[in-house]
Amino acid sequence: MASDQKHDDPRVYNFSSGPAVLPLTVLERAREEFMSLPGCGASVMEISHRSDAFNQIMESARIRIRRLLAVPADYTVLLLQGGSRLQFSMVPMNLLQKGRTASFIVSGHWSKTAMQEAAKFGSVDACWNGQESGFKELPETSQLCFDKDASYVHMTSNETIQGIQYHQEPDTGDTPLVCDASSDFLSRPIDISRYGLIFACAQKNAGPAGVTIVILRNELLERSQESLPGYLNYQNHASHESRYNTPPTFAIYMLDLVCQWLEEEMGGLAGIARVNEEKARLLYDLLDNSEGFYRPHAIPAARSMMNVTFRLPSEQLEMDFNQQADQKGLTSLAGHRSVGGIRASIYNAMPIAGVESLCDFMKQFRDSVAEVNEHV
Repeated sequence: MASDQKHDDPRVYNFSSGPAVLPLTVLERAREEFMSLPGCGASVMEISHRSDAFNQIMESARIRIRRLLAVPADYTVLLLQGGSRLQFSMVPMNLLQKGRTASFIVSGHWSKTAMQEAAKFGSVDACWNGQESGFKELPETSQLCFDKDASYVHMTSNETIQGIQYHQEPDTGDTPLVCDASSDFLSRPIDISRYGLIFACAQKNAGPAGVTIVILRNELLERSQESLPGYLNYQNHASHESRYNTPPTFAIYMLDLVCQWLEEEMGGLAGIARVNEEKARLLYDLLDNSEGFYRPHAIPAARSMMNVTFRLPSEQLEMDFNQQADQKGLTSLAGHRSVGGIRASIYNAMPIAGVESLCDFMKQFRDSVAEVNEHV
């Protein structure tokens, strides 16, 4: 079933789960300014993180994040390093109070990993665990069993490996809700006031790897203890306006450009959400009407708009699928190494044309397999 068609265009349709596709206009703008940031005579990677020029970039990024997400005044926006794995440690180190528990909604690989890391710092429990059902679904609020005196409840809004996503956050009452939103951050409007803390590494929807956005309610900063190592203390970053150490300047510059793109070209989060819904609809409609050839992983109510995961009838067909897709410029479609299958990551910057091209290929691949089977 090998294909002779080769893809010669240097810009492919990149379905990687991260680092992921970036908006073309953002890349073009960064290319134009790479050698010399306007008014600076030097690259953004060469200027001081305390210069007026970078101050403007940092402030612009924070203001745009606040505007896009309608962040309330009593929340702080931090721009840090270390990715989500560092947040798996920083959150319990700062928020998990002595004698209390952190409760986790274990909906997939990343929430499970976060709970394992938090257990190094105090008491944890799973208020719901979807492992026995293969991480194909998400709980209703009524199914969550957590101590109302818990320090916080942790959720992962979108599990990239299993391809499941919350479409409405659970109600945890007065218990702070902590959310790892790494893979669907800035992909749709959300009510920040429902969360005590929300964090996201940038390399899915918000920019390149290197910067992590943390948005937290100011009252939770009071839990940060002076006994914590300096860098791991949220209070230090807040009081130094994300300059406790040298921030990832280029990644923040790119974050600001992506936020500009969302505001000025995509109609904000409401606009990008409509685009994301259309892309997901195209793929799931094809999967559901493939007569069982393509088998989606998640139940319909929990399907992700960011990571569409599915299987084919055999692992050999999945290998053939990936090889032929790659030859057509549809790249990085292999599922995570822990689960296999196919994963199409269709983050904000993936154009509808890319999803349409993938759908066309999937139809052709299914038909070619059917034709071969007819002649066997």
